[in-house]
Amino acid sequence: MKIFLSFLQSEHKYPIPAYDFWEHYIKNGIEEAGHEWTECPGADWALGLVPKSKAEHLKWKQDTWGKTVDWLKKNPADLFLSYLYPDQVDTSAIKEIQKAGIPCVNFFCDHVRQFDKVPAEYEIFTLNWVPEFKALSWYQKAGYPYINLPMPMWVDPKYRVLKEETNKEVTFIGSKDIQRKLLFEQLTALDPDIPLAVYGNGWKNEGSPGSEPVAPNYTLGKKVIFNLNLMKQLGPIPYLRKIKYRGIHTGVNSILGAKTHEPPTFEQYNSLTAESMITLGVNRYPSFKFPLQYPGTYSRLRDIEAPMLGACYLTEWADGIDQLYDIGNEVAIYRTAEELSEKIKELQTQPGKRRELKINGQRRALQQHSIPCSINKLLSVLFIESQSI
Repeated sequence: MKIFLSFLQSEHKYPIPAYDFWEHYIKNGIEEAGHEWTECPGADWALGLVPKSKAEHLKWKQDTWGKTVDWLKKNPADLFLSYLYPDQVDTSAIKEIQKAGIPCVNFFCDHVRQFDKVPAEYEIFTLNWVPEFKALSWYQKAGYPYINLPMPMWVDPKYRVLKEETNKEVTFIGSKDIQRKLLFEQLTALDPDIPLAVYGNGWKNEGSPGSEPVAPNYTLGKKVIFNLNLMKQLGPIPYLRKIKYRGIHTGVNSILGAKTHEPPTFEQYNSLTAESMITLGVNRYPSFKFPLQYPGTYSRLRDIEAPMLGACYLTEWADGIDQLYDIGNEVAIYRTAEELSEKIKELQTQPGKRRELKINGQRRALQQHSIPCSINKLLSVLFIESQSI
């Protein structure tokens, strides 16, 4: 099976949220599944996410999709697999690819964070790969074809060996945001001596000279226009929350600050995840659509990665997490800072339980949530079911 990829590949590094790991995961996962991947030389898919003028974006779409369609005419594939945001989609090009007998599947993992309903652009796809449980009802309501599969995570086989605990830390690895900050400050207020270790961007050196981004030199007129557009985009209540919570991102308190660290290296990341006494997952996310103290949640990529690495994994409840794992046997969960504190204390005293979670969670993730498993399910839906119609 030859799978053509449009998965945010690029030869360049752009100042946009991390994207290059997706290409690494999906290519290796496809190869492990025994299939072949192909791509269009010179197609810069990540560039489609870089802010630009409407004219520049239109030129990117015309150039990129034109190259892609021409490439596929000369180098046919069995499946077109993409990771496309709505404004990257070219409906006419996808129709042309589908007319050539190539089904088109799009993966997207930020529905609930980015949107309130399924973008109309996703109707064109033969099938939509949807990892978020909350978004499934959107696709059902819209009538768009979809399949619920885990986030596409690939771990090198050398890291799939169960490791023993080498530290007694309760480890979280991830960049700082307002929801993570509030959760960890609540946790450390409940137990200042908790062996929490937080690694990632933004946790250290908060408030130091030059650490804050420099604001553009807006005129009053530009500020008014910007805020009117933002209010239209968010709605009045979320916009008022934005105003209310302005400045709350800055700094962390001294108790939490003493438990923060710089981002780990790749090897440190894998070791900390696999060998810490407990590895934490946080599924809440910043959004002005929700009150600050009642955030939305959805299952993140870490919910697949950490168990694959053999972590004793304690993650935040999100809809659908109980369909991925047997709660209490493969992963542990919490819903509040109070529950998190209690679960940590419970697991600290139960080394046998920690090992059970490591073994069972890793087995489940590798056997049922891997990219090869997901690819095989996609192909079954696309080809086996279509042949039986």
